Amino acid sequence: MTVDTAPPVLLINPFYPIDENPTPPLGLAFLAGVLEATGIHVSVLDFVVFPYSRDFLKSHMAAVAPKLVGATSVTMTFDNAISVIRDVKTIDPEVVTVMGGPHVTFRAEETLAEHLDLDVVVIGEGEQTLVELVRAGTDRNLWEAIPGLVFRKGDGFRRTPPRAFADLDTLPLPARHRIPLGRYRALNLAISMTSSRGCPFKCIFCVGRKMVGAKVRYRDPVRVVDEMAYLAGLGFIQINMADDLFTAKADHCTAVCGEILRRGLKVKWTSFARVDTVSLPVLQSMAAAGCTAVSFGLETGNRDILKTIRKGITLEQVIAAVGMCNEAGILPHASFILGLPGETPETIEETMAFGRKLEAMGVSYGFHLLAPFPGTDVRDRSADYGIRILTDDWTQYHANSAIVETEAADKALLDRIAGDWRNRFDAYLGDIQRRMAIGEAEPEEAQQIDNLMHTILIYELMMASLMETVGTWPVEDPADPNSLETLATRLADKSKYNEGDLKKSLERSRQQGDLRCVTSDGQVRWEWVDYL
Repeated sequence: MTVDTAPPVLLINPFYPIDENPTPPLGLAFLAGVLEATGIHVSVLDFVVFPYSRDFLKSHMAAVAPKLVGATSVTMTFDNAISVIRDVKTIDPEVVTVMGGPHVTFRAEETLAEHLDLDVVVIGEGEQTLVELVRAGTDRNLWEAIPGLVFRKGDGFRRTPPRAFADLDTLPLPARHRIPLGRYRALNLAISMTSSRGCPFKCIFCVGRKMVGAKVRYRDPVRVVDEMAYLAGLGFIQINMADDLFTAKADHCTAVCGEILRRGLKVKWTSFARVDTVSLPVLQSMAAAGCTAVSFGLETGNRDILKTIRKGITLEQVIAAVGMCNEAGILPHASFILGLPGETPETIEETMAFGRKLEAMGVSYGFHLLAPFPGTDVRDRSADYGIRILTDDWTQYHANSAIVETEAADKALLDRIAGDWRNRFDAYLGDIQRRMAIGEAEPEEAQQIDNLMHTILIYELMMASLMETVGTWPVEDPADPNSLETLATRLADKSKYNEGDLKKSLERSRQQGDLRCVTSDGQVRWEWVDYL
């Protein structure tokens, strides 16, 4: 690591709902890793697992004195991110405020025009761009020479040339020690990593290709498995291989799997794939190396819509891929998007019927509603595709309620179908709970409910700061084995949960190493193990 005189940096992960299954912010960890490698001090505030308050932000800024504060966002979290940026400017108007991520990458000028508290947007991959921006400080003349930026200049905006995509093997490992991994582990959430960047496909609803390039760039399989081995030791429920397309190149995929097997590494992981990029030998290699599930984006069961959205797959390829997954012993998961161009009640029924057919073949599947994100072809050419975009309220872009209509599928229809799907899932969980109450649920089903209830309880304790509020009291007996019972009693007074449920989840958290008791200065203090 070289010594750098650049001022401290604060990175922000804005609030993201727990029901979206967030994972520790990998993009911010990559940014923090590159900054640290150049000797720049960096800290991260993660408001996915910490409750946000302006006072908390102010106290942290006072402690680290950042001269640059950067936030990431996707479309759904943009409003939360810009709200934090606004508070940063009120706390210290001299701080340079930066935002990156797909949402602002594809509407940079509009965002800067609408939000004067934001100083600069980083376009696309941000690692090297952020390092150079930090070193340039507030000198906008120096910003001119940094590729990959958009910022105000005079009465307009300056967009510098695009930055070349990085050689992934030149990037340091993500600085996950700056991320509160312990809180994610306590919530039974997975942890993610990548072995490549890039997507050669042109689906009209996705910006992956525009963000990280059409040519897939691969990391050295040895380095990939080095990172996987590190993550395997952290005790997460699983590792998500978050590449846009892990199976894009069979040789790379099997090389990673071969390295896992060569080391005898025992690890549970999942990946994304396309049905036209898998083969039985590749899937068998993945299964042998610990892959338990593969997620396929199928989008629709209608052949014409598949062509319209430029998915480039056939229903026959779907059936073949599912059969190969079953033969290899990997759970196939399928996701569909309703409300795509050309959607009608009849095409929706085709998709639902295809989902039922796949379910009978052992596929788990789910539905989302189309969200026309900035930068997507379906948004840019919505009129050509016969799509009506109903709102630019970015908080609604969570894909669970209709924000587009087609000529034949209106908002009411799409919302009803999405609601019926949620009701079906709720009924499924309710049936398991009913059978648990009479002792008829299978152990795997009961574990699913227990995990869900545990996650909800722990999350609500975290986001209400109850451990910090009532988890400290004077020591009566330093060896008191019932102090956890005392904690449960104190939490029950401040939450909706009873002492029995609290004690069960707290004991589980303590045994997993996510919760600890510290006795010092005459006080017993219970705290979450934030950093691993």
